Amino acid sequence: MATTKMTAAVAFVLVFSMAMAASPSMAQSTADEQEFLALHNEARREVGVEDVVWDETVAAFARAYAARRAGDCALMHSDQAERWKLNYGENIAAGPPGADTTVAWAVNSWVSEKQYYDSASGVCMKGQPQDLACGHYTQVVWRNTKAIGCARVMCDNGGVFITCNYTPTGNVNGQRPF
Repeated sequence: MATTKMTAAVAFVLVFSMAMAASPSMAQSTADEQEFLALHNEARREVGVEDVVWDETVAAFARAYAARRAGDCALMHSDQAERWKLNYGENIAAGPPGADTTVAWAVNSWVSEKQYYDSASGVCMKGQPQDLACGHYTQVVWRNTKAIGCARVMCDNGGVFITCNYTPTGNVNGQRPF
């Protein structure tokens, strides 16, 4: 019985390793996961909300969507109805070939929208000539969000696509992020 379990475990590791080797653009290190978490939690601590944790189920969703975007690197969100059913929020970013599109670049770009959030009114400020957005930032720091899962892939065109999903979702109408 123990030999059967050991054989099954070894087979799983070999199949998993072969899948990752066959798809190096999908390989994501624990260091990336830790960086996603650290940068999110740094922003959350600045406004006094609890840290988020890494959720492998949410990360699997993010990885699956990133894999679909790897073919075109299009800056498009995943299916909203599917995310709502799962109660997932989402932030995305993409960089062109040759750009330094890192985990830090993506998360910092979302967090940089903090300047457009008016904490007195609880809304994004308006700007000229267009409205200034801060929804990426408010998703990062949303107080009810407890877990995240993210993915970063190299695209076929040499660009990079990054996505983070959040559960429960943030940016709920009528509620403040913190």
